[in-house]
Amino acid sequence: MADFAMIIRETAVAQIDVQATTLTRARYQRLSPIYDLMEGIAEARYHPWREKLWAFVTGPRVLEVGVGTGKNIAYWPKGAQMTAIDLTPGMLDFARRRAEELGITADIRLGDAQVLDFPDASFDTAAATFVFCSVPDPILGLREMGRVVCPGGQVFLLEHMRSTHPVLGALMDVLNPMVVRMMGANVNRRTVENVHRSGLQIEHVENLGMGGIFKLIVARVP
Repeated sequence: MADFAMIIRETAVAQIDVQATTLTRARYQRLSPIYDLMEGIAEARYHPWREKLWAFVTGPRVLEVGVGTGKNIAYWPKGAQMTAIDLTPGMLDFARRRAEELGITADIRLGDAQVLDFPDASFDTAAATFVFCSVPDPILGLREMGRVVCPGGQVFLLEHMRSTHPVLGALMDVLNPMVVRMMGANVNRRTVENVHRSGLQIEHVENLGMGGIFKLIVARVP
């Protein structure tokens, strides 16, 4: 069984687009000193959604993928054994500082969602907020979340994605290359479809705002 798990991990590593991943890290590293300032207005809308998602999360072992500057730390479940990863060292500096200010102890480390550095079934639950818009291979990242969560465990996602409205969706496709260059995030990801394709079992999808562009997704590991 251990040999099989090693094969799966080596396959995931081989699938990573190193150039795209390096570019994504560089973009967010560049933005990290001003990231919270850039999102200040949007965060007024986002923080109730973050609180809503984390109210569902239970431990005891919880993984946050893409912790960023630590905007979710205040909502982490009390008493849980928290582990959080992010691709960007600059973001992690802010997250660690925020955890220290809040008096929260956690394992906050550098990591890539596409190849998580944990054994199979290491966590009871995993969560990510506004992350899979920027992971170079989102399906690979979602599969990795499923791998490190115990069978029967849940994965919670808060994401923005391509509109199903024909005109708005087409406009998002046109604007996406420019937004990626400026912000690092794709605005036209089909994240619900990607969750299906990853092998996770979707239990619930809730539309949160802007005609279904923002969604809360609850999935379970088979």
